[in-house]
Amino acid sequence: MANFYTDNKALQYHLHHPLMREIVALRERNYTESEKFDYAPLNFEDAMDSYERVLEVIGEICADIVAPNAKDVDAEGPHLNDGHVTYASATNQNMKALVQAGLMGITLPRQYNGLNLSQIPYTMAADMVSRADASFVNVWGLQDCAETINEFGSEDQKQRYLPRTCAGETLAMDLTEPDAGSDLQSVMLKATQDPDGTWRLNGVKRFITNGDGDIALVLARSEEGTRDGRGLSMFIFDKRNGGMTVRRIEDKMGIHGSPTCELVFKNAPAELCGERRLGLIKYVMSLMNGARLGIAAQSVGISESAYREALEYARSREQFGKAIINFPAVAEMIANIKAKLDASRTLLYECTRAVDMYKSLEAIARERTLTPDERKTMKSYNRLADALTPLAKGMTSEFANQNAYDCVQVHGGSGFMRDYACERIYRDARITSIYEGTTQLQVVAAIRHVTTGTYLNLIKTYAQREYNDTTAPLKARLDDMTALFEQSLETVKAVEDPDYLTFHARRLVEMCGHIIMGYLLAGDATVCPELFLNSARVYLNMGEAQVAAHTRFIQAFNPDDIQAYKQE
Repeated sequence: MANFYTDNKALQYHLHHPLMREIVALRERNYTESEKFDYAPLNFEDAMDSYERVLEVIGEICADIVAPNAKDVDAEGPHLNDGHVTYASATNQNMKALVQAGLMGITLPRQYNGLNLSQIPYTMAADMVSRADASFVNVWGLQDCAETINEFGSEDQKQRYLPRTCAGETLAMDLTEPDAGSDLQSVMLKATQDPDGTWRLNGVKRFITNGDGDIALVLARSEEGTRDGRGLSMFIFDKRNGGMTVRRIEDKMGIHGSPTCELVFKNAPAELCGERRLGLIKYVMSLMNGARLGIAAQSVGISESAYREALEYARSREQFGKAIINFPAVAEMIANIKAKLDASRTLLYECTRAVDMYKSLEAIARERTLTPDERKTMKSYNRLADALTPLAKGMTSEFANQNAYDCVQVHGGSGFMRDYACERIYRDARITSIYEGTTQLQVVAAIRHVTTGTYLNLIKTYAQREYNDTTAPLKARLDDMTALFEQSLETVKAVEDPDYLTFHARRLVEMCGHIIMGYLLAGDATVCPELFLNSARVYLNMGEAQVAAHTRFIQAFNPDDIQAYKQE
């Protein structure tokens, strides 16, 4: 029987990272959860056994149900009926299978019927679901919106909404508007309060993923007369209460199974989540970081699918008397796909572990005072997650697009036909570098970690790790790449022009990305060469060339030429 977890040794490798022992102990409050819940793990080994079993169940459902349904979901898509969304029939089958298996609310606390698993297995589940059908993860995976309610909502809100999530109700985050895309400070959907305290929402939201979800987090302007982010608050909207209709479902290039909606709110009752005026400043920032990690997982799943489709086709397709995988041009494409996949995945889980650590300590801080060491650890992992999240989202989504492109190319003319999955994978991949913050916005978020030295300090930490005789040469090449990056950064800084820094920001961030991912792969290859050594070598060849090219561009670039790039 097919299984997307047991057939993927890379996932199993990342699940058993040494830091998991500390992550799980924090999540389980040093295993005192077993005193309250008879199904909570007694120790680390018990917890990891539970993680394995959950991932095996998800892997089986993805392989046997979600993946076979993907073509039909893509063809049918969701429908609009009387102002509300009806999913494609196969989407309902997918959802039913996961709900019946108890796989909603994976990370939510047990007191709300969740599984209380760490972020790592949840991200792995999203990785596998995306491999099966990238559009479905946007229906099932938005359950992480419930984490925002868990973190910032009142106890009454948690009691009412979180068990519904665990029972299978879907969620949405309603942020974007027709005149407020990436610029969420411009959100104008209005929230007014009745004398009895009830809030009413009026206005339009656009490009809302899974927009007709049962429970939605809505960013709205609660402060009369304001025009910036300080006038925005976060609200919980319950579809059961009415007041919202879907005006249209967008006709998209890809991810057809995921309804992207334009919503109209007319006196829709809602309730404040957290405090007024902190909707954008605090809650959306937390929500978006989770969403960006989710898109990184989606991107990795797409890359996994692209790799497997390309490899299978190249092995079976014969030309000139032999399988095309034996032609160097094709073999190189597939090796590059695999290297980018493994690099994407190692960065994804490095970031996820940082999120797990600081989020667990944040949750403990709401229960008791942290010790000085705990507070220091939390801040350290928070900074690391803040630095790695935009890098992970930006790099993995760009690689997903490149890998999907090469997958089609391996298929040749057949790849352009709907008979092959790679055509759908190619269309589905395109959105990953656009939604939840474009790659350009990820560069904006990441560049401060370039200029403040966060990435360079992280690189130096990786450089101090132990490498063996096989991977030491890779480490030496990474040292040389780091020197080129430092040289390029100093060249840009010397101009002392913010616009000049912004112009070269993408190149500098990509250089850091290649070096960080190279070090992570070299580390994986040191521990498990049979899985990662080939990818580490191939990736270093690509990354080295990119870093050298960016260095040459920066060193040769005349600052006066920046005017040539400005279009009237």
